[in-house]
Amino acid sequence: MDKNILVLGTGGSAATNFIRSLRLSNEKFNIVGTDSSSMYLKRSEADSNYLVPLCTSAEYIESLSTIIERENIDFIHIQNDKEIAVISENREPFEGKLFLPSKESVRICQNKFDSYLKWKNNVPQPNKFFISNGSDLKNAWDKLDEIKWIRETMGAGGRGSLKTSDLEEAIYWINKRNGWGKYEVSDYLSETSVTWSSIWKNGELIIAQGRKRLFWELSANTPSGVTGSTGGAVTINDEALNDIAEASILAIDKNPNGIWSVDLTYDKYGIPNPTEINPARFFTTILFFSEAGLNMPSIYVNSFFGKNVMFENRYNPLPNDYCWIRGIDFLPKLLTPEEYKKL
Repeated sequence: MDKNILVLGTGGSAATNFIRSLRLSNEKFNIVGTDSSSMYLKRSEADSNYLVPLCTSAEYIESLSTIIERENIDFIHIQNDKEIAVISENREPFEGKLFLPSKESVRICQNKFDSYLKWKNNVPQPNKFFISNGSDLKNAWDKLDEIKWIRETMGAGGRGSLKTSDLEEAIYWINKRNGWGKYEVSDYLSETSVTWSSIWKNGELIIAQGRKRLFWELSANTPSGVTGSTGGAVTINDEALNDIAEASILAIDKNPNGIWSVDLTYDKYGIPNPTEINPARFFTTILFFSEAGLNMPSIYVNSFFGKNVMFENRYNPLPNDYCWIRGIDFLPKLLTPEEYKKL
């Protein structure tokens, strides 16, 4: 396959791991990158690169259109949430070059409380309340477990999250972040979290793989201990995870398309609860699966172009206990199940 692929946000870690995964495949791709940061663009691994306006700029869509025409782009991949939101809402000029969930699904997935409203009657969920003001928070407080989890309803990387049992601390935290009308509060689940990466086409699951997070990188740098940057993870095969993650997707969209990346956290009963879905993009650690033998970016691109990708087992084809260890300025390390068990 000799195709021209446009990768947006190419200076970021997630886009870099997407590009590295495509390079691992036996197929030839010409990769064009864009970024709104000239500094980030310097670290891009695309074959050619363009500086573009911020996606919030009125010139952004026109700028992309110019690049797409100049480079004869066949397919567009977006690897950060802000650009996903903008492209999703303005997708019409790019029809035939995108492999995205529906507009409505992207909107719901990018708002954690809207996702909760879809999930609460379909999959396991903690008690949760939207917080518009101090009265909302006080009214919710006694209805929740002793330890609460407060976080912003929009944004990635554990943005604005705090674990607390102190009402005054929660009020101070939301005030400090000017967060009234932007926050939710729920029962705290646990420190054990997993992800479920999946690719769909016309409502049919193509492939899915689970992994368990071992620790967050730089966790001491945030009040909640959540950074959004996985430092270590292992592959897992959990039937309950498969069922709940899949149900969480279908509760939002009965005909899913493209990438659906589900974050889940285990509750006190050992049941995974979906906490958010990242639509249309892979997790930053997607290179982990590619290096272990499951190249989901390649599968995703091939599926878009109509290549039949068949798997004997669509659920967790990788063996358990492959381990991925990563951090800033370190080359990531892949451990085989045997090497991981020796730890």
